[in-house]
Amino acid sequence: MNSRQPAGYVRGGRGSVALARALASQVHPVFMLPPLACSLFGAALAGSFSLQLALLHTVAVFAAVYTAHLKDGYVDFHRRDEDEDHPLTARGCRHALVAATTLFAVALVGVWLFGGVLAAALTLPTWVIAYLHAPQLDMTPVGATAGYPLGIALALLGGYTIQIGALSALPLAFALVLFILLSGIKLVDDAKDLAYDRSIGKRTVAVVVGRAATRRGATALMGLGLFLTLALTVDGVFPPSAALAPLVFAAVALIALRADDSLATMLLVRGSYLFLAALVVAVWFRPLSGLGLPDITVLGPYTYLATELAFGSVAFLALARVGAVSRALTTIALLYPVAYLWDWYTLTVGVFSIPMRTGVELLGIPVEEHLFIVVVPAVVLAIHETVAARHNPQGV
Repeated sequence: MNSRQPAGYVRGGRGSVALARALASQVHPVFMLPPLACSLFGAALAGSFSLQLALLHTVAVFAAVYTAHLKDGYVDFHRRDEDEDHPLTARGCRHALVAATTLFAVALVGVWLFGGVLAAALTLPTWVIAYLHAPQLDMTPVGATAGYPLGIALALLGGYTIQIGALSALPLAFALVLFILLSGIKLVDDAKDLAYDRSIGKRTVAVVVGRAATRRGATALMGLGLFLTLALTVDGVFPPSAALAPLVFAAVALIALRADDSLATMLLVRGSYLFLAALVVAVWFRPLSGLGLPDITVLGPYTYLATELAFGSVAFLALARVGAVSRALTTIALLYPVAYLWDWYTLTVGVFSIPMRTGVELLGIPVEEHLFIVVVPAVVLAIHETVAARHNPQGV
């Protein structure tokens, strides 16, 4: 704990200008912008919205996140000696916390009066999470990982609810996707402080399970978030152009996950900005709403065969890239008899039919099904071998 403290509010400065600079330094745009953007995104999801209500809710969210930044800086510098410097004295931090909390309380009353009880109930936990982030929540694996993503999800739900006074499946689905995706990013972020966190007894996921397992968990969570975005788009919950958002984020993630924890965090956070921006465009402008899916049945009886050749080529290239073609072929050869009997039986008893095929049969099943038995395991093995090669580049 820093025992020698100046008597005023600012360390190393005096006057209103120094105080204003010190307070402004606690606005961290990288972490402040996503919750504010999600509050406005929630309002956009509601359709035609009131700008005044949207701004009222963003003020509440700003006050909550600012509280988190103040409390985190106060704990890390004045209590843990984790940070090398802080512009505010301990007294300045405490008074600023009171001011931020007061601003939040006033905004929360406004949310309650103009947006209803449900909007206020969804907004209040954002401040609770912010205030308890340090030194309570950030000392546990769940709290350290899920606190910030949960606050962003609540910001989105509150921004939506203040507009219409109720919730629906659409904002809940978006909140779930963002919560999962950002939890994955937070795992990577926490891993960069592994050594220090372990030294002070902070039990982040990285401390508990190690850096390698944390990276795998982060990749799985981010992958799940992207898959849910695609699945909910296919299901009609999200507008069609929302399917582009996972492609934008995946392009960044593929680069980020090869970098060290600090650089990966920086890239992934900015990738989440692009992801959210793509979702905003999808919801607000709906650019692909008038377009249908490409109709590849113009290929006629060669439709099924063409898709198999396309996916099979991708699988072969991926296997060749990691030198796993022979291993994959061995596994597929052993699997083939079982898959062949299964396929023959299900076709014979009428479990399914294949209309877009050539009509050529071999050994009692369509020639396309023989390729299917090879292509599907090849795709699975290509993904497995690629992941294994990334985690074990020496092959040991």
